[in-house]
Amino acid sequence: MTSTGFAPRRPPLTLGIEEEFLLADRRSRRTASRADQVIADVGAVLGPRVQNEFFATQVEVCTEPVATAAELRRQLVDGRRLTAAAALRAGCLLVASASGILGGRPPQITEGDRYRRIADHVGPLATGSGEFGGCHVHLGSLDKADALALSGRLRPWLPVLQALMVNSPFAGGRDRNCASWRALRYERWPTVGPAPVLDEAGYEVLAARLVADGTILDRRMLYWYARPSEHLPTLEIRVADVNAAVDDTVLLALLLRGLAVVLLDEADRGAPGPVVTDAQLVGAHRQAALHGLHGTGVGPDGVPRPMLQLLRGLLRRSAPGLESTGDAAQVGMLLGGLLASGTGAERQRAVQRRHGSLGDIVDDLARRTVAG
Repeated sequence: MTSTGFAPRRPPLTLGIEEEFLLADRRSRRTASRADQVIADVGAVLGPRVQNEFFATQVEVCTEPVATAAELRRQLVDGRRLTAAAALRAGCLLVASASGILGGRPPQITEGDRYRRIADHVGPLATGSGEFGGCHVHLGSLDKADALALSGRLRPWLPVLQALMVNSPFAGGRDRNCASWRALRYERWPTVGPAPVLDEAGYEVLAARLVADGTILDRRMLYWYARPSEHLPTLEIRVADVNAAVDDTVLLALLLRGLAVVLLDEADRGAPGPVVTDAQLVGAHRQAALHGLHGTGVGPDGVPRPMLQLLRGLLRRSAPGLESTGDAAQVGMLLGGLLASGTGAERQRAVQRRHGSLGDIVDDLARRTVAG
């Protein structure tokens, strides 16, 4: 039992992370289609933890399911450093940027039948959106029913976490006048958006209908902001830009787990869930993409509030869960550091103000990506 009297009924959730990085040519700083070369190199060490992504300019690096913040951080740092070394051998920088800052047009799609079928299905969105790199958090182990229950209760908090992790104000050589260009472009893809509130039977019916009517090719194209994994016993949270600072990624994962512990306990007790509408959530996610932590979100009661106020509420709400997992002190330290230095988008803008060059932003992100 924690000092607050909170005694979680479930075993601690595990954490897993998928980070989608970009490769930038060392000379031009433009995105480079050398993922196959990098993966063939570092795959000898990381094995299935390193994978292709939709574009040939991207490399996805994953952790295994872990129980502690220390092990999560170790795997993140090791995966980044090993992959960055392989990228250097291929004449590239590994860059934790959620958009191709100096990306070419159109980016090359990774070879393979599935990627080609997706490209044909979404049409101009495939290459017209440019590269985008997310950070996905897996919370487990959860059966599908529990994952869906958690998904429904997380809905009002996900715009806040998206705002905390914005990291793509520049793309294609331009200032996009936003905090997350990735989010603004990605929201146009089929099924991207707030997850519907569903039980297990409702999920099966809706997923089958979306495949049958051609909205998606298969269930792996369910791109909701929180979705039950089809191959792992987890809920996958998909709102965050990939961030250069490892500490920010660890913070996101710990906040999600702490909040999930509390929300699952409330679900077990039959406590009422949030009352927000899909339209309110779509607006809140758009505010996060445009303005980061300076935007306006919506509370679980459906009342609009500033993102920073909602962030404080999220921290209070998750405090019993964080204490139960032993992460409260670390989250306080990491969140304080992020708020002092600014979000990833704010740090990119600070580099631009100092140097005036988008190439300098790429260099700064590459440096931060491997600083652990």
